[in-house]
Amino acid sequence: MMASTTTVREDRTTHDSRLLVILSKGTMDMVYPAFMIATTGATMGKEVHMFFTFWGMDVLNKKKVSSLKVASVGNPGMPMPNILGMIPGMTSMATSMMRGKIAKAKVPSIPDMIKTAKELGVKIHACSTTLEVMGISKETMIPEVDDIVGAATMLELGEGGQIIFI
Repeated sequence: MMASTTTVREDRTTHDSRLLVILSKGTMDMVYPAFMIATTGATMGKEVHMFFTFWGMDVLNKKKVSSLKVASVGNPGMPMPNILGMIPGMTSMATSMMRGKIAKAKVPSIPDMIKTAKELGVKIHACSTTLEVMGISKETMIPEVDDIVGAATMLELGEGGQIIFI
């Protein structure tokens, strides 16, 4: 007997049809998972919102989005002693190695992930407080940003759904 294919339920409730991904980090090893989760959620039919705050705002910066790095210091997942991460050039080396692995695996670039997220209906929100605290202007942000909101709006967007903080 052939096994039936499992499909996504059409009768989703508000609870399981909404996803909010909060991104507070701007390093490649944090940004990729955030967009992978968001795009997967959107593909599954979820209403997906991404809220970028503090260093996560680097992803929304026109000048930084294509040159995000991998932190070599304080990253417990790095396959080397933490002290070596302080050697000049280690961040560049770690970033280069990660970019090579991403290319070999045929994973899209971060700008391409943003484009895909938008095509799937993911809403991108920038944190108003972070803009003010860090002196970020709206003009420096990528055009894919839907709006600038505060914490109260962000919590409303996630109400009743899943909230993932990265």
